[in-house]
Amino acid sequence: MDTPEWAREADRRPYFFLSYAHTPSWGPDGSDPDHWVRMLFADLCDHIMALTDLPAGAPAGFMDREMRSGDGWPELLSENLASCRVFVPLFSPRYFASEMCGREWFAFNERILHARAAGHGAFPAIVPALWTHVHYDQLPDSVRHVHVDRAAFGDRYKTTGIYGLIKLNRLRDEYEETVLELAQRIVRVAHESPLPPGRPRAYEKTPSAFRPRGAGPRRLHLTVAAPTRDTLPEHRDTRPYGTEPRDWNPYHPESAGPLAHLAEDLIRSLDYRITVSSLADEPDEPYEPEDEGAPERGESTDRDVRTPEGGPGILLVDRWVVTDEEHRRKLQAFDAHARPWISAVVPWNRADQQCHSDEGQRLAAELEQTLPSILDRGRRVDCRTAATGVPTLKAFTDVLPAVVAHTTRQFLKHATARPPSGPSPVPKPRLMGPTPLPTPAGPDDGGAA
Repeated sequence: MDTPEWAREADRRPYFFLSYAHTPSWGPDGSDPDHWVRMLFADLCDHIMALTDLPAGAPAGFMDREMRSGDGWPELLSENLASCRVFVPLFSPRYFASEMCGREWFAFNERILHARAAGHGAFPAIVPALWTHVHYDQLPDSVRHVHVDRAAFGDRYKTTGIYGLIKLNRLRDEYEETVLELAQRIVRVAHESPLPPGRPRAYEKTPSAFRPRGAGPRRLHLTVAAPTRDTLPEHRDTRPYGTEPRDWNPYHPESAGPLAHLAEDLIRSLDYRITVSSLADEPDEPYEPEDEGAPERGESTDRDVRTPEGGPGILLVDRWVVTDEEHRRKLQAFDAHARPWISAVVPWNRADQQCHSDEGQRLAAELEQTLPSILDRGRRVDCRTAATGVPTLKAFTDVLPAVVAHTTRQFLKHATARPPSGPSPVPKPRLMGPTPLPTPAGPDDGGAA
């Protein structure tokens, strides 16, 4: 099998991207607060040059240094996030409070999800290191799937992190051993699971993978409205469909798996807790929620924000679903009762010739008539492509975070707010899928997306 071009040229890509939280200056002497991070970076680069056959002049690693004050640094960040082989985040409490670090994490993790969606397999290309001690409870939900190896580096590393090792002369040997082991791990992951490069993502439009400081768990429900192979018209290509609506894969053959799986992973990577159902699972008689009023402008959000419908939701809908009378009826009910915090995404594949046919265009128009309220609202926001039609896998992963952010903002703007009063009652049957996850005591469910 021919080696892909990106693999033949991989010898000049940086082995790692060092993602770290900048420490603000505070002392009167004007010293560099990130001096020790730069020392770690230099030591890692020295080891990687010794462990590999990188040619002279090729970068062993990348860190942003002082780029933020210069022109073109967002583009340089994006290019290196799209090309580096391994992502090395330095965990610390400050790291998960940094929007910049959250953007870097999201952009690199999106590359992993793209590669997996294309059928290239799983890539353990995120290799975290402890800069300071971080308890598991301090980790956002969006990063807990990534293994943090605390045992391989010794007990002192677990309690003090690399910062503690590098600051004390008497621990110099432990620091050297830890950095060498980290460099060996970076090289091993890069060689054993080579992650394909991606296209640079505009830094300004990249969302953070970490929810804002003080915000409680964020929730979102995803509903899939798609036919199965058994419910399609006879002449429709069956390859994008499966035995269940959630098997729908509109971007076949570019994507190797169901779109719902990719959407679920992307939304979870934005630090949301997500539930998924199909339109076929929804009750025939939607629950009519009572209008209990919205919070006053400026009112504190430190409360339990709830509605009978359970929270913001997104509908993934295939235009061919309207060929089934029962599905069309459910979509009409869905639209009639959808609150402002319910959005729709309409994927289609521009490589699918049936989408360009007269029938495909007719079904697109019929979908507009079936979901007039939701689609009209969607066309009036900055993620209007979601409602007008998303023609590629890349466009889908670009627009979905914007839809999630818009949907969450609408929920916080319009949803009923009331103080917590013990365990939440079990909601009546509703249109947007299963009962939401229970809310733990503590901060609210809010926070800007």
